[in-house]
Amino acid sequence: MEKSLIKNFDELNTTDNRKLALSIAEAGLSAINTENVVLNSVKLEGDVLSIKGESFILSKFKNIKVVGFGKSSCDAALALEKVLGSKINAGAVVGLSKVNCEYIETFAGTHPRPSSPNVLAGKKIYELLKDSTEEDLIIALVSGGGSALLCYGDEECEQGTQLYDNFLKSGKTISEMNTIRKHLSVLKGGGLAKLAYGATIIGLIFSDVPGDNFKDVASGATYKDETTVDDAEKIIKDNNLGNFNLIETPKEDKYFEKVHNFVLVSNKTAVEAMAEKAKELNLETNIISTDLYDETSVAIDKIFSVKKENSIVLAAGEPSIVVPKNVGKGGRNLHMGLSVLSQNIDLKDTVFISLASDGMDNSDAAGAIIDSETIRKAKDLNLDVSDYLARFDSYNFFQKTGDMIMTGPTGANVSDLMILLSKK
Repeated sequence: MEKSLIKNFDELNTTDNRKLALSIAEAGLSAINTENVVLNSVKLEGDVLSIKGESFILSKFKNIKVVGFGKSSCDAALALEKVLGSKINAGAVVGLSKVNCEYIETFAGTHPRPSSPNVLAGKKIYELLKDSTEEDLIIALVSGGGSALLCYGDEECEQGTQLYDNFLKSGKTISEMNTIRKHLSVLKGGGLAKLAYGATIIGLIFSDVPGDNFKDVASGATYKDETTVDDAEKIIKDNNLGNFNLIETPKEDKYFEKVHNFVLVSNKTAVEAMAEKAKELNLETNIISTDLYDETSVAIDKIFSVKKENSIVLAAGEPSIVVPKNVGKGGRNLHMGLSVLSQNIDLKDTVFISLASDGMDNSDAAGAIIDSETIRKAKDLNLDVSDYLARFDSYNFFQKTGDMIMTGPTGANVSDLMILLSKK
């Protein structure tokens, strides 16, 4: 039997409906496995590299360099070495942990707040790119989390930390934060393309951004940026985020003429796989959104408003949450689960799951599974849902009820995934 991606599947699998919902979640996680995605999308036949129908003749290039940044990038580098092997001349990739690559140097950075290891990796990436010529082929492995993991210089690192801490309290979207990040960096917002100008650049994008806003993934290092310093300044001013040293992103078309971006995976990949699994289980499926940015209570209303018998409701995105200072432990998904319980929604014959596709919901838990059993256990333990919710302490609540979903770091990252199952 294939090993479960959810480490505590057996402990959580206490009812038929829980088993169905967890199986659907696993189908989504399996579909976004980074190694599988790379090996299925990137092919080498002789001297021809093919990616999603487009071909590159490698003999045209003197050097093949690989750079990368994001939660999936080290796993992607390891998979890419299986395809290209010794054809790779040099490489530097920063993720959350190192992997054993033969031709690509990997770095372990910090997320969501950047730190000195991120700067060290950023310097290595910068040095690899800065003297690029038309004889170079650059392959950029770009994934969610790259906005924090990729830093060039101490100033960007310090400003990135300040921005994250201040933005967390605003409840605004990742797109707005990335607009600012693009204007703090010489690499983001198309800066990588400018730095490596002359080279042919292949961007392999592992999107964590809801919807089709692929230019926001890792703050769009390989995409031409349409935002301006004025846009960034307005967001900063409107949300009282502080003072930042902003720079304009490259606007000249010439920097992007030899850039080829390929989106290999996104949350749609996971949602479509979950829908296919639900179909196999003879459940009617309703995909309501892959771009769910709404405030948590609004997102819950959207999901539960279309609930009906013998059906699955699927959604993906990053519902917004304003987090005050000095709070408990947990992330968006655990908070969403606790919010469902606080609304006294009828969960008879119903299971709700919200989980982070990277396996880390601001903690070592991916998310939570919620049903009438959760309500019963909370009552038996005399847990006050409202109190835990007010203190933003969802982690400790679900730790007590035993309803946290544990996957460990998945090596993938395509935003949050939500499942509502209703079946008698």
